[in-house]
Amino acid sequence: MPACRFCGAPLQHTVVDLGMSPLCESYLRADQLDAMEPFFPLHVRVCTACWLVQLPEYVPPEEIFREYAYFSAYSDSWVEHARRYAVAMVDRLELGRGSFVVEVASNDGYLLQHFVHAGIPVLGIEPARNVAPAAEARGVPTLTEFFGHDLARKVVDGHGLADLVVANNVLAQVPDLNDFVAGLAALVEPRTGVATLEFPHLLQLVDGHQFDTIYHEHFSYFSLLTVDQVFAAHGLEVFDVEEIPTHGGSLRVHASHAGAYDVAGAVLDLHERERAAGVTSLAYYEAFASRVVETKHRLVEFLVEQRRVGRRLAGYGAPGKGNTLLNYCGIRTDLLEFTVDRNPYKHGRYLPGTHIPIHHPDHLAEVRPDVILVLPWNLRDEIAAQLAYTRQWGARLYVPIPTVREVGA
Repeated sequence: MPACRFCGAPLQHTVVDLGMSPLCESYLRADQLDAMEPFFPLHVRVCTACWLVQLPEYVPPEEIFREYAYFSAYSDSWVEHARRYAVAMVDRLELGRGSFVVEVASNDGYLLQHFVHAGIPVLGIEPARNVAPAAEARGVPTLTEFFGHDLARKVVDGHGLADLVVANNVLAQVPDLNDFVAGLAALVEPRTGVATLEFPHLLQLVDGHQFDTIYHEHFSYFSLLTVDQVFAAHGLEVFDVEEIPTHGGSLRVHASHAGAYDVAGAVLDLHERERAAGVTSLAYYEAFASRVVETKHRLVEFLVEQRRVGRRLAGYGAPGKGNTLLNYCGIRTDLLEFTVDRNPYKHGRYLPGTHIPIHHPDHLAEVRPDVILVLPWNLRDEIAAQLAYTRQWGARLYVPIPTVREVGA
């Protein structure tokens, strides 16, 4: 029986079982289409001791993240989100040329570039060797290593303690959760230093039927109540929390060494809301599983009906969440002819499992599909603006989550 990656208790209870699926970022070349693809279970469980929702580690992080297909800077809204955050934190912590900011999972430098522009010393930590050079080109010095306690000590020895540590959308991607959080504790300056972390909020995942955000690269799914326990085990304290709209609804937690800052009322308020919602009860997760099945049925029925009346269907985007959705729902090229993506790394490749081809966005104007399924539904407003020209031939945009619906309708 698998054990909880935080507290070690046996994992006896299922949240949802999405069957077998390939790694969501393993985009295929044409010469790989006839080769065997590895599929792994997407069986999510919950620990009833600490209420951490989690997947087992089927694949070592080195196989997933050393070459990574996601480049943050291709989303204009995400870069703007990072810019606003940087401005706010410079002001809140009074950061300047004598400060030191570290980002864990710094990707292509989309966030740290804003601190660089303000003259603040930074260091990025990014294990993807194909992504880190893009950060260096933006003036962001980058270590291509996986973060944990040992690396944190090396950074402190070479650069000193950090006034601000940023770790956005990486906590879920860490199999050794305790080592990672211990690293944060070792890196953050103990008196006034702050670590901020953004991650999808379990409450939003469940309430919004966001099962497509479950994939092998995401090992854990967090409520604030559970994050508090994990951090407290390593001497850290969440003293503030913000609810933000990114990725379908995320939390941004502000943490420090215990007692360094007063705990804001927002933390206590969200604790109460999570308990009231039921995140510490099995019934909460059992209801989610049944809603996932219904969401799948409605999407497949919609696509089949569109095809039966002769409409051409295409996708927009090739995100990890889209691959979970398409594989779980059994959607192939008979329903979705192709998808397009702004990231040139993906052009000419195929989605894992489904083998749906990925084209440049210009392909939409060449083919003129009647229906466009927006797979990164969390960016629907940005994408709808980009695709406004498709109205010229009457195309209609739909999102699949929380249930299939037309964008702007």
